Formats: sequence, C-alpha cells, structure tokens
Amino acid sequence: MSAHLILVDDDADLRALLSDYLVAQGYRVTAVGDGEAMLNAMEAETFDLLILDIMLPGEDGLTLCRNLRVTSHLPVLMLTARGDELDRIIGLEMGADDYLPKPFNPRELLARIKSILRRAPESAMAVKARRLCFAGWELDLAAQYLLGADGVVVALSTGEYRLLQVLAENPNRVLSRDQLMDAINGKEAAPFDRTIDVMIGRLRRRLGDDAREPLLIKTLRSSGYMLACKVEAY
Repeated sequence: MSAHLILVDDDADLRALLSDYLVAQGYRVTAVGDGEAMLNAMEAETFDLLILDIMLPGEDGLTLCRNLRVTSHLPVLMLTARGDELDRIIGLEMGADDYLPKPFNPRELLARIKSILRRAPESAMAVKARRLCFAGWELDLAAQYLLGADGVVVALSTGEYRLLQVLAENPNRVLSRDQLMDAINGKEAAPFDRTIDVMIGRLRRRLGDDAREPLLIKTLRSSGYMLACKVEAY
C-alpha cells in the first residue's frame, strides 16, 4: 500500500498544488489548514509522514511538532517561508526530521519525502524484535522507543532513533559527523551543518547525559561522537 502523508499548510492554493502533485506520484494525501484539523485527522487515521508548515493560525508548527514528539515517532518534514538558520535549528530541536524552506521545487519535496520514508523504520509487525541495552537503557529496534530503568517509555523522532541506533551498534567507536549524517539522511553533512550536533543534544537530554560533562555520548573534537559504554544485544 502507498504511504499516507498528512500535509498541514494554511495556504489553500499551495495545499491543493502539493496534494495533486503527490497524489500523481502515487501517495495518499490528507491536506488540512491548521493544527486542530491535523490533530483530528491523526485521531481518525494512521499516517507515515507529516509535512508541517511552521507558520500556521493558532498553534504554530514548532509547537505542534514539539507536542507530537511526546507521544509519537511519526517522521516530520517542516516547511517554512523563512530560510533562517535559527528556524532550522529550532525545528530540529523540536524533533523535526528534515527542513525545507519555501519557495521550493515540488521535485525537491518529493526527494525529501522519499529519503525520510526510506530511512524510517519498518512497522513493528514487520521488524524482528531486537533490543540494544546500555547503561540502564533499552533501545527497542522494533517499536522504535527508549525504555528507561524506571520503565518509562521515551518516544524518539526517526532521526533520533537512527542516530542512537548507529551509536549503539558501534559502541566505543568514534563516528564522524559525515558517517552519522549518512546513516540518518543518506548524505554527507554540508559545511557548517549543525543537524548532528542538534540531534546529539536532544539525545543527551533524553538520556539525562550532562552536555557539559557527558558520560554516555562523548564528543571527540574534530573527530565526531561515541557512545562510551558497553552495549548488549538481544
């Protein structure tokens, strides 16, 4: 079955244009104009990817993305009319998996969608149950979540999940930013691209790892990052 996308943008003309284009590319598309309609649609149906504009009436896209990340690992591609680097960093901080500034060519949007869906984990039913356990944490590779020693489940974005998975599958090994970017995005990091640094910061917060003196995810300056602990696979 084709992937089901939900598009949230208050520009009715752009919604119609992108919906028609993506349907022609073989996707199922639900298009809505604000956060309330988005939440109603997500209660009624299951989606594979959220395409979310930042500038929306009512709750903005950043707030919606942040709230969604509390309970869901649905991949999020953020759109904005502003190409400001700060917007991009904040979007990633809120849990977005990718970011596309307007105006853009629909073919670029299509390429981003394909890339995100390629790296998104398969459904829990399709993946053989596997777990990576480290420092009191359990990373469930089937359900794509973190489980703490206290039994609390921590939802991860697709990018966070892939990043932590790669680190946990290569414990005590330094991985460069390019290697990590390739693992989560299928491409090398562009000069001055802070995507990996932002995601590492989010992971450290989720793991309770002090960013000033991290014990789990260590920074090797000019080299990359390393998960500095024993990992057991089950």
